[in-house]
Order: sequence, then C-alpha cells, then structure tokens
Amino acid sequence: MLDVEGRKIAAELREVFARGVDAPLDDATFDALARRVFAYQFERNEPYAAYCRRRGVTPEDVDHWTRIPAVPTAAFKHLTLVCGPLEEAEAVFRTSGTTLGPEQRGSHYMLDLTLYHASLVPNFAAYVLPDGAELPMLALVPPAKQVPDSSLIHMIDVVMDRLGADGSGYFVDPAAGILEDELDRALVGFIEQGTPVCLIGTAFSFVHWLDRLRERGRRYALPPGSRLMDTGGFKGRSREVPAEELRAMYAEWLGIPDDHCVNEYGMTELGSQFYDTVLRERVKTGAAGPRHKVAPPWVRTRVVSADTLEPLPPGEVGLLCHWDLANLGSVLAVQTEDLGRETDDGGFVVLGRASGAPPRGCSIAMDLLLEAAREARP
Repeated sequence: MLDVEGRKIAAELREVFARGVDAPLDDATFDALARRVFAYQFERNEPYAAYCRRRGVTPEDVDHWTRIPAVPTAAFKHLTLVCGPLEEAEAVFRTSGTTLGPEQRGSHYMLDLTLYHASLVPNFAAYVLPDGAELPMLALVPPAKQVPDSSLIHMIDVVMDRLGADGSGYFVDPAAGILEDELDRALVGFIEQGTPVCLIGTAFSFVHWLDRLRERGRRYALPPGSRLMDTGGFKGRSREVPAEELRAMYAEWLGIPDDHCVNEYGMTELGSQFYDTVLRERVKTGAAGPRHKVAPPWVRTRVVSADTLEPLPPGEVGLLCHWDLANLGSVLAVQTEDLGRETDDGGFVVLGRASGAPPRGCSIAMDLLLEAAREARP
C-alpha cells in the first residue's frame, strides 16, 4: 500500500489514465506529474535516491522530465527499488530469470495494483479491442493463481476478468503444457457458433501449439473478427521464428489475418504496456498502416545511444528508455537493453535485445547505481 501522499498522487494518475489513450497529455502536464513522482520516489526509495545523488541530480535540479535519471532494468535484480515497506506490497512481480538464473530474478514490488490496472485496461482495450468487441479470451498461459509472480499472467487475468466474454479460459497447465484437447473443443464450439475469439499468449507458446497443429494436420478457420495478441521475443530455447513468419503461420493455421495480430511489448519492471497499432488503425481508418508501437499518454519513450544514453534522432537504432507514471511505487524512469528505433510519427519499433555484454551506457549506469547503494547503507 502507498502512503498518504502516494495515494493522493495515485488518485490523480488514475484520473489521467481513465481518460484513455485518445486524451493527449501535453508535455507541460506530463512534466509536472513526472517531476512530482520523481520527488516522491527520491524521498522514499533510498537506493534510487543514492544513485541520483551520485549522478548529481536531486528534485531541485530537475527542470524537465528528460533529466530524471533512469535505472537499468538489471537494477531490479540486485536492489530493492520500492517506495515503502516490502510487507506493504500488494504483489511482487518477478522476471523470468533466464539470464542470471532463478536466484537473481528481478523483482518489482507493486504497492498499488489499482494503478497498474488503471493503466492496463484502457490501453489494452484501445489496441486489442478497438472495435469495442466483447470476445471470449483463450489464453495460452496458466492461471494467475498458479504463477502469482508473473506480471504477464496477472495482466491477462485482469483483462480476461474485465473485458473477456463468457467462455474465456486458460489452456496451459504448468505440468501438462498446452491443453490441446480442451483448446480444440473450445475453438470448434466457437467456430460452430460463429463467435469470434481473442487468443492471448507468449509468442513461443503459440509456436509450440502451431507446431503440434502442423504435426496433426489440424487447421482452424476462426470466425471473422477473431484476433490474437502475442508477447515476448521470437527467439526461443530451440529456434528463432521471425515475427513475419509467425504471423503467416497464424493466418495459415488459425485463419487470423495479419492486421488482427497484435504484438504486445511489456516488461516486469514497468506498470504500462505497448501494443502494435495495426488493428486500431484498421478499425479507425480502414488501413492497418506500418506496424509499430505507440506509448500511452502517461508514458514517454525515447531511443538513446547505447554508449552515451543520449537521445538519438528518428530512424537511428538505439536502446529504449521509458518514463512511466504507472511506476509510482518504484522507479519512474527505466533504461532497457531493448533495441529500437523511433518512427517519424513519434512511435517506435522494437528490434530485439542487445546481444552479448550489457551496452556500455547501461553498464556504467549500473555500476554507479550499485556503488551508490553500497555507500548509502548504514
């Protein structure tokens, strides 16, 4: 739970989020909110405050949100970045631990889940359900109660509860894997009824399922209006499937057209998510347009140099850095190791993870953060 001041700020932020993605947040308004959140975090999040002081930045020094220091995502693996007692957290989301092992999974302590949900629901609805459809949601992930520390599964659980129609359900068991027979029965039933569906899952849960469909020679022609949201990378433990190839497989084996396949980009360390604009543009304008992502009004995303962390012009490839107001209870600004480029309309394209060692800029920032945190300990 947030403290009194945090709850006051959260209430104002929920009002902003409730206006939805079509209500622009001008730079002056975002700036005022971001600097207020930064001051709140600086006062309560000691490891982050120590890092900022090490960089010579305090709330009094920040005259614009772009000067608020961002922490590398790796920091969530080594430090407790939270603006309150750990026992006050309403949930703890953890990263997968595939890089450093399960003992060094990143942890994001959520002090106010209502703020997370307030950011999640209107954003998901705008990009995955832009036509206002109420669809059965069929998830290729386990239920949240079986994986309570997954932010992705929590996200799916919330949208299924808030936006899903009757017949929504989960079709993965942690022990048994994809429940193919149950999923088949559900899909056949919806096809017979002519009811479009929304399939949701990680990219590689779909790859495994589609591989099985190919082995069995099983195809579906899902009703018009059906759509799919996938998330995560396209490189699995055994092979890599390019995004374009995977969308062609969705069309071939499920009957879902390219512009009804929406990729979500999110991370444990953020309270907000990003979605492909193709389905929203198809509904709004009749044409899908180029595939890219746009931040919701309460997030600012910049592409920065891997060496200097300075912003790059549109079109140049760099690292994605996000300033997310939904991260009130932890750290507003998060520097990722995800590669991307800014598009001419202010959106961005995700190009994958930086390979090999951490990019130099992130590595330096991480060293500063850990050094400052050590010195700040009593």
